[in-house]
Amino acid sequence: MVLSAINFENLHQILQNLYTEMMPLCANMAGVAKGIAGLGALFYVASRVWQSLSRAEPVDIYPLLRPFVIGLCIMFFPTFVLGTVNAVLSPVVKGCNQMLETQTFDMNEYQKQKDILEYEAMMRDPTTAYLVDNEEFDRRIDELGWYPGDLVTMAGMYIERGMYNMKKQIRDWFRELLEILFQAAALIIDTIRTFFLIVLAILGPIAFGISVYDGFHSTLTQWISRYISVYLWLPVSDLFSSILAKIQVLMLQHDIAELQSNPDFSIDASNTIYLIFMLIGIVGYFTIPSVANWIISAGGMGAYNRNINATAAKTGSLAGAAAGAATGNISGRLVKN
Repeated sequence: MVLSAINFENLHQILQNLYTEMMPLCANMAGVAKGIAGLGALFYVASRVWQSLSRAEPVDIYPLLRPFVIGLCIMFFPTFVLGTVNAVLSPVVKGCNQMLETQTFDMNEYQKQKDILEYEAMMRDPTTAYLVDNEEFDRRIDELGWYPGDLVTMAGMYIERGMYNMKKQIRDWFRELLEILFQAAALIIDTIRTFFLIVLAILGPIAFGISVYDGFHSTLTQWISRYISVYLWLPVSDLFSSILAKIQVLMLQHDIAELQSNPDFSIDASNTIYLIFMLIGIVGYFTIPSVANWIISAGGMGAYNRNINATAAKTGSLAGAAAGAATGNISGRLVKN
């Protein structure tokens, strides 16, 4: 799984580079947005000045500054707007990513320790030592002779070792499949996030220009809230992954303590629980947009969230069915052994 993890990490980096490469396109929209905002500013100022003059009231200058401030934001949109928002939110992204890296490092260290203890536990038991160690298997084969009883024992050892290796390979294959699906779910969320951010960033000047007109003032606040909400998908995703990694660390610590003190501890049952948490993680990734929307409410994304929740439900059903078919039968037989 190291190769798969490296490939997925490269894909996440490619998405980050894509966002950076697409940002200069905001300048192409600035010219159109300035024309829209300029025409809107003309009507905006003229309407309010005419209202004050018709009522014989003094002209309030402060509200008239709004279209000019928006115009400045449009002129320097990549640096003044996007740069400011990204700079404010970047520490949140880095902080959550550091939490994920710390928990992942701890999980990898505990996993190595658990693997060593599992091997030692199998080696301590004479009835299972030959299943995991080639030298022990060869030694026991050499001790047998060519009598009928020895041949039967030898055949049984080959069959048991073959069954053990087959079950282990099937379990490892299913585990790798779930890990790939887990990484794929994170990549799907990151890809959709990047697409939304690019669209919001490129068409942001247009949204700012339209917000100058009366009746469209909420366009400005909606754009900001949607951009921040989508931007927070990445830190929420890292936070969710770090929580899952912490759960796995606690599970590994428990398994290590049991392996050191309890000779009857079932290793295969612990591996089955790990697969179950992988299924939870796959389904949980599709709730990230809804969680990010709790932090800052962004209207107009209800249909997408409904589709995400429906996809999560279907994914959970399919993954649960696959888990019942694969881990239920296989792990049940392993626990009996």
